[in-house]
Amino acid sequence: MPWFRGWAGMEDFMNKFGKKAAMSGMAVCLAGITGLTSLAATEHWNDNSAKSAISYEWEQWKTKWESIKTDYEKISLSPGADASKMNYAWYSRTADQAKIRISKTADMTTTVEANGVNTYKENVTEFSGTSVEYKKIDDVTYYANKVTATGLESDTVYYYQYFLNGKWSEVKSLRTGNTDNFSFMYVGDPQIGASKGQIPSEAEDKQTNEIAARNDAFSWNKTLNVALNNHPEIDFIVSAGDQINNTSDDNGQELEYAGLLAADAMPGMPIAATIGNHDSKFANYQNHFNVPNPYKEEQNATPAGNDYYYSYGDALFIVLNTNNYNCAAHEALIKKAIASAPGAKWKIVTFHQDIYGSGLDHSDSDGIVLRTQLTTIFDKYDIDVVLQGHDHTYSRSYMLTSDGKEHTVYSDGNIKEEYTDIKDNQSDDAAALGEKKEFLEQNLCYKIADKRQGTINNPEGVLYMEANSATGSKYYNLISTQQDYIANRSQTWTPSYSVIDITGDSLTVNTYDVNSNKAIDQTFTITKREEDNKNTSQPVAVSTVQLNKSKVTLKVGQKVTIKATIKPDNATDKNVEFTSSKKEVATVNPKGIVTAKKAGTATIMVKAGNKKAVCKVTVKKK
Repeated sequence: MPWFRGWAGMEDFMNKFGKKAAMSGMAVCLAGITGLTSLAATEHWNDNSAKSAISYEWEQWKTKWESIKTDYEKISLSPGADASKMNYAWYSRTADQAKIRISKTADMTTTVEANGVNTYKENVTEFSGTSVEYKKIDDVTYYANKVTATGLESDTVYYYQYFLNGKWSEVKSLRTGNTDNFSFMYVGDPQIGASKGQIPSEAEDKQTNEIAARNDAFSWNKTLNVALNNHPEIDFIVSAGDQINNTSDDNGQELEYAGLLAADAMPGMPIAATIGNHDSKFANYQNHFNVPNPYKEEQNATPAGNDYYYSYGDALFIVLNTNNYNCAAHEALIKKAIASAPGAKWKIVTFHQDIYGSGLDHSDSDGIVLRTQLTTIFDKYDIDVVLQGHDHTYSRSYMLTSDGKEHTVYSDGNIKEEYTDIKDNQSDDAAALGEKKEFLEQNLCYKIADKRQGTINNPEGVLYMEANSATGSKYYNLISTQQDYIANRSQTWTPSYSVIDITGDSLTVNTYDVNSNKAIDQTFTITKREEDNKNTSQPVAVSTVQLNKSKVTLKVGQKVTIKATIKPDNATDKNVEFTSSKKEVATVNPKGIVTAKKAGTATIMVKAGNKKAVCKVTVKKK
């Protein structure tokens, strides 16, 4: 494989520090290296015009695209600082006050006549934010609007509108999750527009930026629809970066963001987006996403924005912009985030550049320059899971720790143009081979702490995951020899997504192929149960199981969550099983989310141990 092809951007670093750089104890790792590039994409990509099975949907999308591509005013939702908050961002063409209004009912009528005065209805709450003039697109001035809604209740359907160009938008809806039992979707690299330059089956010419964005936005929409249709329990999305592809034309980026935000699910689904290398060069990212707790003190931040963090139930999510190679800044943010959530049971970090991936493009080049610094930081702060992107392949590591050694010297490899095509140690240039070997050895800084699979309790170390492309806009090959730190990996040239469930003391990962919706990896679960380490107690049987609802009425298409309470609290087996007597009327998933299918009645039963409880569901037409 070619090595260090993306290292032309090391020139400034080498001029400053020489062939080898001593890394300080402050973990300042290669601050200022921003010129890293990647190998060219493989020939593999998803051409939607070649798929006869979806030709009708594709033709419909092409027609729809003509209005989507210039609609830069789509709203995005991001998780708030905690689950009681929701962050909104959108562009507008007028300098109005940024406003969101929210209600638990679809009737968003805002005024009633009372003694000659118009007042808000009690069921509507309005929130204000900021609106700043941002940029011109096609000679039209756009304003960037951001609002945070507060006081949201868990497991509740809300309706909202945003103030757009002097009037309220159409009513949209969202459902908040249950913080005691929630799921999120983990994806990598939507990279809308990355299929640029490929030749689709329905044309003879290479795809332009626009045509590529049209293709990839269609695939993004499909991925979200497949995932949410099969996993309605998903509460939000975690994207490991590279939402878009264009790195040279910010107006080209705007077209790609328009495609990203046009997906059916986006108005009702928060997305915690990470800054990828393709996102990093313009401020478009930070104006399209209203991230919580941005670390504005961050040194060497990129134009796209900053590290940030948020809490959701017992989980703390920390999002790093690793296009900034200043690891001291990242550690400061991690420390601040952990201090804000001292009771967090789970600590999950997301960033773009993969330090433990298995893809050919980055896993032996720019992806591992951060290993020596970040691995020790994650050990220090007891990080549980790291979610990565960048590599357009899927992989899951064993549980890893640092090797416990000082790595104060970093080999830059003194990259020369004639060295960039060295493949698998096949070269007559002994100096080049020596420098490559030195670089790789300097970055063998990990230890495999736990190789158990399935369900593991209280493991030592960090789980590292690498997400494949969420759209299939481009893929990379796997590295020829699977690294020893990799438990499983996959490259089937189709998009994939992971569903991560957090329920009390367990975190479970399942990963699926979008086209078949079949699992591409075994289920992997981490638990944190102190009692599992003790062999002194006798099993405690379930005495009762109760539901929070005995009956409920829904309209077709509506959903409700039924919660089960098990007694006693110290029951050994707290697993519950939900079933529906009539799945054609109402279905129920393992998390107790009931979905109304058609008019009629059904009985939802929950079983825990040998105890049962039921809820009658009546479904009415819309």
